[in-house]
Amino acid sequence: MGARVPMAFARKSASSSNSSSGSAPNVHAVLGSDDGRVKEVALRLVQKFSSPDGGEFSNDIIDGTAESSDHAAQICNNVIQALQTLPFFGGGKVVWLKAANFLGDSPSGRSETTQTAFENLLDVLDQGLPLDVHFVLSASSIDKRRTAYKRLTKLANTQTFDRPDTSKAGWEGPVLMQAQAKAKELGLTFESGALELLVQMSGDDTRQLENEIEKIDLYLGERRRAGLQTVRGLVSVSRAGVIWEVGNAIGARDLKRALELVNLLLFQGQNAIGILLGAIVPKVRSLLLVKDLLSRHKLNTSSYSSFSVSLEALPTSGTAHLPRKKDGTGFNVYPLFLSIGEATRFKLEELHSALRACLDANSKLVTTQLDERLVLERLLVGMLSAPARAAAR
Repeated sequence: MGARVPMAFARKSASSSNSSSGSAPNVHAVLGSDDGRVKEVALRLVQKFSSPDGGEFSNDIIDGTAESSDHAAQICNNVIQALQTLPFFGGGKVVWLKAANFLGDSPSGRSETTQTAFENLLDVLDQGLPLDVHFVLSASSIDKRRTAYKRLTKLANTQTFDRPDTSKAGWEGPVLMQAQAKAKELGLTFESGALELLVQMSGDDTRQLENEIEKIDLYLGERRRAGLQTVRGLVSVSRAGVIWEVGNAIGARDLKRALELVNLLLFQGQNAIGILLGAIVPKVRSLLLVKDLLSRHKLNTSSYSSFSVSLEALPTSGTAHLPRKKDGTGFNVYPLFLSIGEATRFKLEELHSALRACLDANSKLVTTQLDERLVLERLLVGMLSAPARAAAR
């Protein structure tokens, strides 16, 4: 306790969030699985409400990392004590319960000892705090089924920041909007496909995404436009980015690179079925869909926006099978657009065979005891070993 929050902290967040206002104006909760964003926003709230003349003792910052239910109860008691203690030099104060890990569906969180202690804390908040005392709670996980969560959100001004679910189609959209906002803030522009590549390489880590854009900003100096090679050369590849690179290797028909990346993911402990369904099947499906579309229809493929408009103009009978965004508002165009050039390396019948081979590999991984590495390697060899050549149809 007693740590002073830097007053200079004023970093603008480019992330969108769900927020709601509670009945207590000086009670604040910042929740969600995006740990970096949660910490950032909570810290900014503490800075906002800190007394400028309170000195280093004006705030109480209490670590919410509990090792047991008894420890969680002690943390809650420390928070209550801090809320009920006047600031050392008078004036206002902020009490921050930082990174509480005992509110989710965990052994500690399910403990009656923990739940009773947190309910006691809510009772104190419910009674009301002095107007110059603010309470800030930050937590990456909270069990929304419990009465305590409903009580908290009724009291607190709540902001929720969750990482995007990269297993669902269309996850890139909201993250791309964050990246565009950050780039605009820094005065950066990206050549076609470069910002989208950065999003894929960063995956669901929005903090890494913004850090990578800031790294590019420093690298460019007076230049204000970043290209594909700049992104590939500077951006650190996340786990989701490695999965994305597997798809790129398949699209490039680069068997050696695809095998290296799959073996890397397996070495890192990734599940073989997850690699198949998360990296290989989506790419094969996108290649097949694009190859089929271009063989049936005349589409404008000169740019992402032109391609999107062309798809939307097709009759429903020709697009009913295409993947749609999570909210159902339109097609998930981006993976298809990226596959346009890559599809020329495959014949249509090759892609049909590749998709059938993926189904066979999935069956082997689920129903047999075959070595997972061998199953995936055989799949990739069968798909990619033929010489790359453009196919007219």
